[in-house]
Amino acid sequence: MVTFAPRKSFFDISNESTTSNEFRGFFTLFWISLFLFAVRTYVRSIETSGYPLDFQFASMFSRHAVTLAISDAVLVLSTGLCVPFVKAIVNGWIRYNWTGVLIQHLWQTFVLATAIIWTFNRQWPWVQSGFLTLHSFTMIMKMHSYISTNGQLASVHRQAQKVLAQLKQATVEEGGWDAALHKAEEVMMQQESPIPQGTPDAPANAPEGSTTSYVDARTAVTLRQRLAARTAAQTNGTASAASAVKTTGTRVLSPGAAPIATDPPSPSELLTHHPSQKIARLAQAHVELESELTGPVEGRVRWPANVTMRDFAWYMLTPTLVYELEYPRTDRIRPLYVFEKTVAFFGTFALLYTIVETFIIPLTPTKEQSFARSLLDLALPFMISYLLLFYIIFECICNAFAELSYFADRQFYDDWVMRPWNSTSWDEFSRKWNKPVHTFLLRHVYASTMSSYKLTRQSAMFVTFLLSAAAHELVMAIVTKKIRFYLFALQLAQLPLIAIGRIPAIRRNKLLGNIVFWLGLYAGFPLLCVAYCAY
Repeated sequence: MVTFAPRKSFFDISNESTTSNEFRGFFTLFWISLFLFAVRTYVRSIETSGYPLDFQFASMFSRHAVTLAISDAVLVLSTGLCVPFVKAIVNGWIRYNWTGVLIQHLWQTFVLATAIIWTFNRQWPWVQSGFLTLHSFTMIMKMHSYISTNGQLASVHRQAQKVLAQLKQATVEEGGWDAALHKAEEVMMQQESPIPQGTPDAPANAPEGSTTSYVDARTAVTLRQRLAARTAAQTNGTASAASAVKTTGTRVLSPGAAPIATDPPSPSELLTHHPSQKIARLAQAHVELESELTGPVEGRVRWPANVTMRDFAWYMLTPTLVYELEYPRTDRIRPLYVFEKTVAFFGTFALLYTIVETFIIPLTPTKEQSFARSLLDLALPFMISYLLLFYIIFECICNAFAELSYFADRQFYDDWVMRPWNSTSWDEFSRKWNKPVHTFLLRHVYASTMSSYKLTRQSAMFVTFLLSAAAHELVMAIVTKKIRFYLFALQLAQLPLIAIGRIPAIRRNKLLGNIVFWLGLYAGFPLLCVAYCAY
């Protein structure tokens, strides 16, 4: 259900689809307008106070910076305990189901509880509290995916060993393992084209001194696989040339390209051609299980060779919350690309800081203020701040880390704000705006509850929204130090809105759906601010 492919983010200036977007001028206008607005704000502030900004917000979020950095470093380093735990699962000292699952969830709960208790004891402002809590959730999701994926692969490995034992037992009835392999080779060669054995006569037009020979069956099969793979790769490359992902000076290793066989087929692959249906069926089952234990991109990594501290550190650097044996990779780091994202980060952060300090903090709502006036004053600043924060996280930070970790799949968000700003329902928005979290919930909550607990699609979706709403409410409780369940209720309210949005009459009206979506997003942020700050 979750796949990785070499893709570029929509706002990447080297993305070919972005340069051909008919609304690309609108995005340029947006940034120029924000820049002029910020300059105007600085000029007016200098005229009134003598300073472009008073930097009260900066003094608040820079407080306890060293303590916060040390706390975050301890949090990140503690995730390294996942490696020895998974090694214990690999060695069979711990069974993942269900002892490993219990230990995993107890450890994740301990990490989250420790972060929360530490945050409350330090009495940090809302910026520091929110950062450490959100980063704790990020680390917990990465740990959960790493442990659960390797735990599942451990079960697959045991099943593969069991099937292999059954396969070897079945070959005994056919004269033994070697005899079964020989018979499978003969059948496979007869199905393709028989290859004569021995030394053929040299052709009449062969140069003097030439020698000729026939290759053995396995070598012939390997050569055929190489030729077929090369042909398939060339065909795929020609067919998808228009949509191929390109990078500036960086070759992308595409997972769609067929691998070129360099080794003879495995014994299990040969035995799938055995005339005995029992042997062929067991061999096919073993081949499928072995494919799950092999990396999905180039097939160079096979479980459990991936369970190393180096692989885990690389995974922690990669901007994804879903663990895989292999990811599509680029072949080098582009320093100019990292510099571009760094400059974009600081420039966008300057704009975000200006809006928060000038148009949000001075207008923090209280009980004495008019509810409607507070919504009206905060709606536009919150929306612009949200878009800038979205750009900082998913375009600047994620792309920079992706470049540093050679990660080629840069689709950290989908087209909810592109072509043009076209989400028409809340379920579409929840799928598109935050792809890393969406893919995590899709694999480890939605799909996992259906496979493990046999839930229906509707029940699994409810559990997914419930868990997401609880996590968001926990963040708000830590940031505001209030338990109100406003955000929890609003998130669960998306479920009936999703059901209403799927009514055919409403689904057909894309414009109405887009208007309702944007009005809801415009009203949601100031509504939550007023609710948590004033009530």
